[in-house]
Amino acid sequence: MKRLPCYLLTLSIVAFFVAPNFAAEPIGAAKQRSAKKTVRLMTIGNSFSQDATFYLDELAEADGNALVLKTANVGGSPMQLHWDKAQLHEREPSNSAGLYSSKTADGKTIPGRGLKEILSDGPHDFVTIQQASIKSHDLQHYRPYAAKLRDYVKQHAPEAELLLHETWAYRVDDPRFSVKEPKEGEPKTQREMYDMLSHAYRTTAKELGVRIIPVGDAFIVADEDEKWGYRPDKNFDVKQAKPPTLPDQTHSLHVGRTWKKSKTGNKLTLGMDGHHASVAGRYLGACVWYETLFGVSCVGNPFAPKELNAADARYLQETAHATVAKENESAK
Repeated sequence: MKRLPCYLLTLSIVAFFVAPNFAAEPIGAAKQRSAKKTVRLMTIGNSFSQDATFYLDELAEADGNALVLKTANVGGSPMQLHWDKAQLHEREPSNSAGLYSSKTADGKTIPGRGLKEILSDGPHDFVTIQQASIKSHDLQHYRPYAAKLRDYVKQHAPEAELLLHETWAYRVDDPRFSVKEPKEGEPKTQREMYDMLSHAYRTTAKELGVRIIPVGDAFIVADEDEKWGYRPDKNFDVKQAKPPTLPDQTHSLHVGRTWKKSKTGNKLTLGMDGHHASVAGRYLGACVWYETLFGVSCVGNPFAPKELNAADARYLQETAHATVAKENESAK
């Protein structure tokens, strides 16, 4: 588990499509005065936002900087859901469906607020938006909601720079890619999903006139690295597997296969999460965000999750650094 400072409100990492709303209190607020640089960030997204920022505060702290993070995240949510919530709140301020809420570390629920209240409770240096991963490959789902959200952010947080968080493709062995007859327009492989989502994000960024946080780019570089990238364990038989045996998932950027209790709690079942980020994936994502937001290199940053060895942490730092450097060069 991640070490949580006493002032941090709990941000639960949610399951795909099944999650409450979140509107978190500041991370690192108590250390702003002594920080070399403080970045005030708000995310409008889903569990992929939470994955990618999971270690962001610790990277900042290890470098003498500070992060103030607020979120309006709903698990599995597309851009349209956030726009619809904002409009519902405008029409019916007391309707709970238009509010975002969160819980404190001791389990107390914080009263919900609408998107405009969270945005107005600034100042913010950056506000981010992203697409739901399941729809990230399809440009039509970005329109017109990305532009509407941009304008809404500009209206209620005019001091903030809007950034587009490019999410990542699913793991190469995710069930999405094993469908015998995929629906028209559905990606058939990890590479195809990445190519499609990259096109959709970059087209949208150009239309909005905003920068990208290129997490998806960093993921595909690491996933396809001939020496480092994850490769499915061909010797593991899913049908014959018994707990606690798991396949070799070395260097997986995704959660992958895990044993979970059944609904009755009497039996363990072998689950597969090829969507959400593993410890390595969260760290890679956070490194990309750190360089983008703070404008400094993550290479050599002394923080790394205890689950990562030094060589892997260094590889992920260097991958993030090269990805952001390439993005910055292309933006010139």
